[in-house]
Parts: sequence; structure tokens; C-alpha cells
Amino acid sequence: MAHIDRRPGIRPRQSLGRWLDVTARTCFPAAITILLMLLSQAPLGIPEQVALLPAIALGSVWFWSVFRPDAMPPLVVFGIGLLVDLLGYLPLGVMTFTLLAEHGLALAMRRGLSRRGFAWIWVVFAGVAAAASLVIWLLVMVLTLRLLLPWPALFIGVVTVAIFPVLAVPFGGAHRSIANPDHA
Repeated sequence: MAHIDRRPGIRPRQSLGRWLDVTARTCFPAAITILLMLLSQAPLGIPEQVALLPAIALGSVWFWSVFRPDAMPPLVVFGIGLLVDLLGYLPLGVMTFTLLAEHGLALAMRRGLSRRGFAWIWVVFAGVAAAASLVIWLLVMVLTLRLLLPWPALFIGVVTVAIFPVLAVPFGGAHRSIANPDHA
């Protein structure tokens, strides 16, 4: 919200309604991510539905960290990761660490990625999703002190890469309209 008020020129009068509008637009990325994560836990009868939770979290954090990093600060990413850990019955800290690492990587690559097309962003995300599923698999093995088969981690990586366009298209529309505080 503060970056809007520092621009020179004529701007709308600051009122409670405008402040609420800007706040809602700024909170939209985190709110829609949490809502989609909660919906992924509903009994929908989808086979292997459990893989949707980390896939939605990874895809959402990547998209919003690249295109709207001010709306996805590290504290919000921490909260989303903690929620995934609690909803997904993972050892605490696994998804939190993974999402914070993904967020940091997205911020570091943001300038170069924002000038590229969607296909390039998707390819880079595919590499990040593969690395993230490997990190999740390794952390769960270390924290539970058990050897686990790699197939569930591979499946989560594939689902994450496959679901990214399904998330990115509506997120892109929202980024240009409802989630943009400049339109408030």
C-alpha cells in the first residue's frame, strides 16, 4: 500500500473504503493460496488427492513471488508452509523450509523471469519443483529416521509441474485486475 502513496501526481483521497480496497488487493495472493490449499483437503474423491496440497502451495508461492513479491513476504510464506505441514501431516518445518527456499530463489530470479514468456517461467519452475520434491523427500527421511521410496516425491514433482499452468492462468488474470493495488 505504501508504494502507491509515494507516486507523484494526483491520487484519490485516502478514505476507509480505499484503504480496505488496497488492503484486500494486497492480501489476495495469500488468501487465495490458503483457500486453494484448504479446498484441496476437501473429500473430492480425486485419486491421489493428497499430492495437490504441496503442488498448490509450491505453484502459488512461485507465481506470486515472481510477479507480486510485496504481496507474498517471507512471513506469509512461513505461515503457508506451516499450514501445509499441519494439513499434510508432514514433520514440522519441511514445507516451511522448502517454500522459503523457493521464495528466495524466485526473488533472486525475478528480474530475469519477469521479462520472459510463460513457457520459460514454466520450465524454470519445473526445475525448482523437481528440486523442491527432492528436498521434501530427503527432509522427511531425515526427520522421521526412515528410508522412504522416492516414488511419492517424484509424483508430487510431476503433479506440481502439471498443475502450475492451471494455477498461473487465473492468477495472471487476477494479477492484472483484482490483485493489483494500483487499480484501487
